[in-house]
Amino acid sequence: MPRMHAIELLPDEAGAEVVRRDWQALRDAGLPSQLDHRGPTNTPHVTVLAAPALRAEDEQVAARVLGPLLPRSVRAAGLALLGGNRVTVVRLLDVDDDLVRAVLDVRAEVPDPQHLGWLPHATLARRVPRADVPAVLDVLGHADASISLAGLRRWDPDAGAVRDL
Repeated sequence: MPRMHAIELLPDEAGAEVVRRDWQALRDAGLPSQLDHRGPTNTPHVTVLAAPALRAEDEQVAARVLGPLLPRSVRAAGLALLGGNRVTVVRLLDVDDDLVRAVLDVRAEVPDPQHLGWLPHATLARRVPRADVPAVLDVLGHADASISLAGLRRWDPDAGAVRDL
């Protein structure tokens, strides 16, 4: 399976700290956490789209359509589980309609996006055994938080690098 290129929204530092707090709480409880991912580009983000390849025009469309909407406040709310025997734990984000429409407009311009539609979320942990889900829910059961999405970047797995758009 090819590594996916991505366009991502980035929280400001306070918003990134909200996500890192969840990462740290999972690690402190001995559970899988995105803190376990030691790659230098592993930072809190919200994936707009992932695709086998991205063109320069895809980046330009993303910057033109999404850039003017930033910064944008969103609410980090409930949790969701994605996957099969091992799950990915995510914090869902309540996003206003203008940003949703803009993301869908960007996604419509990119050939072969990995998934249909858009589920705005911040990933907290990957490959969590289903038996650990009750402990994860206990650890992450805190109040909703506001996060400001303030930046936009492109992830290039071939180069192992991110670049601000």
